[in-house]
Amino acid sequence: MRKLVVAMVAVAVGSMAVIAAPADAQASRLVTIQVPSVSQAGQYVVVQGRAPARATLVRIERRVGDRWALVRRAKVTNGRYLVRLRPAAGVTKFRARVDSRYSAARTLRVVRPPTTTTAKDACGTRPAKADGSLWACTFNDDFSASTLDRTKWMPQTQFGSGVQTARACYLDDPSVINQANGFLNLTVRKVADPVSCSFGGLSGPTDYVGGSVTTYHLFSQQYGRFEAKIKNTATTSPGLHEAFWLWPDDRVPSTALWPYAGEIDISETYSSHPNLSIPFLHYSADVYGSLPGTNTAWNCTANRGVWNTYTLEWSANRLEIKVNGKTCLVNTSGDPAFQKPYIMTLSQMLGAAGNVYDGRAPMPATMSVDYVKVWK
Repeated sequence: MRKLVVAMVAVAVGSMAVIAAPADAQASRLVTIQVPSVSQAGQYVVVQGRAPARATLVRIERRVGDRWALVRRAKVTNGRYLVRLRPAAGVTKFRARVDSRYSAARTLRVVRPPTTTTAKDACGTRPAKADGSLWACTFNDDFSASTLDRTKWMPQTQFGSGVQTARACYLDDPSVINQANGFLNLTVRKVADPVSCSFGGLSGPTDYVGGSVTTYHLFSQQYGRFEAKIKNTATTSPGLHEAFWLWPDDRVPSTALWPYAGEIDISETYSSHPNLSIPFLHYSADVYGSLPGTNTAWNCTANRGVWNTYTLEWSANRLEIKVNGKTCLVNTSGDPAFQKPYIMTLSQMLGAAGNVYDGRAPMPATMSVDYVKVWK
């Protein structure tokens, strides 16, 4: 069987490379691959691959009309080569060649970044999708008004948070839900006169109240980009729990029960883990518990007491959660739980399960929100 030179064309920003698939089965046995989509003009394209051990140089060629033109020569070290290119915008085919042997051709599409004249809408600058097209704004609240916009948000009053010995009832009250200086402020605080509420099997009077708002029956969306910029109370003592999370819209009929019905916790922050944001996707995988890299992540840095930006990019077969622009969790399950519209909720809570309030965390404690934006 004749030897083949196998080229892998990869798109990368900085030093991250994504490797394109070979066209023939023989090549696929030699390399581990991923398939790229596109690159933006001006960004590096990394071409790398394997060559026969005796080879010292590989010719990187691109298709020009009906011929192949030399782009760069790459040095071979231990049977491998790598070279960075900056191709012009457009569709280009690449191949690698040693003597008269060459790899299968790889196609790369390089798109121009959006111009500033077309890159703004109600949400501000329009972010680019992976394919180079732009997200379009569907929801925006920068909380610049003096009071909560009740055409977008409804105060949550049916539930609470915490444990029986330290729990907070949600109220529709300016002391726990208010807007000032361009921020939405959700607060948990102690009250002089106990209040009563029931939730999750807990009931009776409590000394704590909290704030939570939701887009229930006001706004929901299936797929898109969801983002919020949030600052919580700085402390290392247990007891505080904040969340930016999505819940299925109950106007869409479903026979599934939680967790099979789904829940997307874009960010949960716990004062017992003051340097982390913990995303969690609730669906059929819950039967296996916490699965870092599948339904949760435990390495998303988000320090308390400073502003952090939490983003979900959601499509039919992929959910990607980012903290401050850094990807923390990617789920490609395509589970039915994520095939329907969801509402948004923001909550300042008292903690539970290893994060129970013991009186040491500062009180009142506030979760401030700079903005919430959604695109499609």
